[in-house]
Amino acid sequence: MQTLRDKTRVVIFESETPAGRAFDVTLIVCILASVAAVFLDSVNTIHDDYGQLLYAAEWFFTILFTVEYAARLWCLEHPLRYARSFYGVVDLLGILPTYLSLLLPGTQMLLAIRILRVMRVFRVLRLLRYVGEAEVLIEALRSGRRKIIVFLFTVLSLVVVAGSIMYLVEGPENGFTSIPISMYWAVVTVTTVGYGDISPVTPLGRFIASALMILGYAIIAVPTGIFSVQLSDAMRRQSNTRVCPHCVAEGHASEASYCWRCGSHLHPREG
Repeated sequence: MQTLRDKTRVVIFESETPAGRAFDVTLIVCILASVAAVFLDSVNTIHDDYGQLLYAAEWFFTILFTVEYAARLWCLEHPLRYARSFYGVVDLLGILPTYLSLLLPGTQMLLAIRILRVMRVFRVLRLLRYVGEAEVLIEALRSGRRKIIVFLFTVLSLVVVAGSIMYLVEGPENGFTSIPISMYWAVVTVTTVGYGDISPVTPLGRFIASALMILGYAIIAVPTGIFSVQLSDAMRRQSNTRVCPHCVAEGHASEASYCWRCGSHLHPREG
C-alpha cells in the first residue's frame, strides 16, 4: 500500500494521473497570476491605485508557494537533492525575496527591496517543469557541459589573442584604447553582432576583422552540433513523467524498476 508521502509525490511530481494534471494546471495558473501581479505593481499608476491589493496578493502567492515547496521536500526520500537541483533553486527564488524584504526595512533600503521584487519573476522559470521538452533540454546541456566548457575556453583564448593583436595594430588613436576594449570588439566581431561603435581603420586591422567574421560563422556551428548530439541522446531516454523519489529524475520507461540516473529503486515502498 502506498503511504501518504508516496501519494503526495505522485500528485506533485507526476502529471499522468488526473490529480497530478489538476495540480499542475492549478499551479501554472497561480504562477502566471503571481508574475502578472509583479508586473502590474511596477506600473506607477496601477501601484498607486491597487498597491495594497497587489501587496496582499503577493503574500497570498508567497504563502501558497511556500506550502507547495515544503510539500515537495517532505514527500521525497532525499529532499536536499531536490533543494540543490535547478527546479529546487528556482522554487526557492520564487518565495525568498518576499521574506527577505521584511528584513530590509527603512527608506535607505528601497533599492534593495526593488531588486527583490524583480527577483520574484523567477517564478516564471517554474513553468519549465510543465514543458515536456524542458527536462530533455536541461539533461542535454548537463551531458554536454564538458565539451561546451572546452569550446568556451577555446573561444575565450581566441578573443584574448585577437584583442591583444588589434590593440597593437590599431592603437588608441583608432578607438582600441586598451586590451579589454579590444577584447570587447573581438567578441562583437566573432559573434557577428557588429555594433559598429569600434571598427578597424588600418588595412591589416580590417583583414584581421574579416578573418574573425568568417571564423565566427564556423564557431557558431560548433556548440550547435554538440547540443544536437546530446539532445538526441536525451530524447531517447525521455518517455514518461515517472519521477525517481531519490534524485527527482524523470524520463523512465514504463517497465523500468530502477532510476536511469542514480540507480535507486523506483518503487521502494511497494510490495
